[in-house]
Amino acid sequence: MPPERRPPAGITLRGIVKRYGTATVLDSIDLDIAPGEFLTLVGPSGCGKSTLLRTIAGFEPQDAGQVRIGGRAVDALPPAARDVAMVFQSYALYPHMTVAGNIATPLEMRRLSLAERLPLLRLLSPRRPRIRRGIMAEVEAVARQLDILPLMARKPAQLSGGQRQRVALGRAMVRDPAAFLMDEPLSNLDARLRVQMRTELADLHKRLGATFVYVTHDQVEAMTMSDRVALMETGRILQLGTPAALYDTPASMAVARFIGSPPINLLQAEARADGIILAESLRLHADSAVPHGPVTLGLRPESLEPAPAEAPGTLPVTLRRAENLGAEWLLHVVTSAGAALVARVPATAPVPERFSLAIDPARLHLFGADGRRIVTRLGARITA
Repeated sequence: MPPERRPPAGITLRGIVKRYGTATVLDSIDLDIAPGEFLTLVGPSGCGKSTLLRTIAGFEPQDAGQVRIGGRAVDALPPAARDVAMVFQSYALYPHMTVAGNIATPLEMRRLSLAERLPLLRLLSPRRPRIRRGIMAEVEAVARQLDILPLMARKPAQLSGGQRQRVALGRAMVRDPAAFLMDEPLSNLDARLRVQMRTELADLHKRLGATFVYVTHDQVEAMTMSDRVALMETGRILQLGTPAALYDTPASMAVARFIGSPPINLLQAEARADGIILAESLRLHADSAVPHGPVTLGLRPESLEPAPAEAPGTLPVTLRRAENLGAEWLLHVVTSAGAALVARVPATAPVPERFSLAIDPARLHLFGADGRRIVTRLGARITA
């Protein structure tokens, strides 16, 4: 019987700095990842997320700061001694080995001596058959969990992309690491298979209860699988929190722009003593004080609702294009001041070419001139 899995380990990063020449790729990163947590590092290309993952793994030594895994400092340890398993975008399978051989390799490297792995000398080892039986029992248990037991005799070239990814996961799982590090493991799959594998990865995390650190540029992956999300940009963490927190209370315009599909609508406005004034001559009366000056209103597409043309307190718009997504419409409109907006509405009867949009003030986001969120209550009223 395979051994029981160890308790998951937490990961602590303090003041992590990484430079390439004069370019700072990681800028004083502090991060606490709880044991058993599924944490996703997300952000645009070049933001430093993969470098941070490789720093945890030991492939990229940092220039400053400390990495602790399971409570112990690992900065001086090579990757093999850090007790983490890396799952790569390219799968990194051995093409000449079967599925069973690929999954078994980490255990064979750990439990068999060099002589016991060589084709001729291994026949002289009296203990090798017993060790091999134990290894194969663990390999079969992992393959059963991943539903790839019927594929054990195949080689990577005979597998689909999804099957190869499961084999790569199995090779990581069989090591029973302190944490799993995954660098965009689904990016080579087609759209349908990515959806399927997202579900499988989330289910696998629940079954294992292991610590997952996952890197992706795809916000849908980050939002649907993670316990928490760290959104990175230019080597820094812009916001760390639950997927709901990043969506509902973005800390800055940069976070609000990145999280959400379609992207958040942004309207320029002016905060004055008599309210927040939009270019379309609408006035938002906030429930609490807002610093005077230029501000930006953020409106999620679902916070806009079609209303009769010229209705009081609404935003007159002209329809440019309507996308029918089955259960809902995406309405691409332009305001009288020329601002382009997108509204997400339930699928109903055809929308007229000219109408207005009612804004839910309780669901507005307000950002200052520096791009940071202004924490205030906006759940008041809108007037012309």
